[in-house]
Amino acid sequence: MMKHTIAVIVNDQPGVLQRVSGLFGRRGFNIESITVGASEEVGLSRMVIVTSGDDHTLEQITKQLYKLIDVIKVIDLSANPMVSRELALIKVQAEHSARPEILGVVDTFRASVVDISTHSLMVQVVGDTEKIDAMIELLKPYGIREISRTGVTALNRGNVK
Repeated sequence: MMKHTIAVIVNDQPGVLQRVSGLFGRRGFNIESITVGASEEVGLSRMVIVTSGDDHTLEQITKQLYKLIDVIKVIDLSANPMVSRELALIKVQAEHSARPEILGVVDTFRASVVDISTHSLMVQVVGDTEKIDAMIELLKPYGIREISRTGVTALNRGNVK
């Protein structure tokens, strides 16, 4: 099973996200990550969906997406070199004695502390999914209180559109 990152350009209309995600659910396809935001064209939104499956599964997903009236274009981003990023906010237990070690992890991952309280730190990290997963693993021994992740967003490199 390969991971596929798909960009779906859709009309910016109410209910489109529900129709796209419902299509995945009805067909038994899993969405590992989904992000939605404005695109470069007014009136259109870009969805970036990460899913797993073989080439046949990807072909079926693409065909089914094109059947939805609000879908303008489906792009398999993972078919070409791409840049993908995710943002995570991680609230970690941080007593004063543990803070220097935690800050060492933060520096190593080029992350930043965005909030400090008497017993915790909130860390912001941006990178690919593997980087964020690795940072979470290193922070677990200190006690993670909460995590919020944006999901993957991606674009193809260079002139590929």
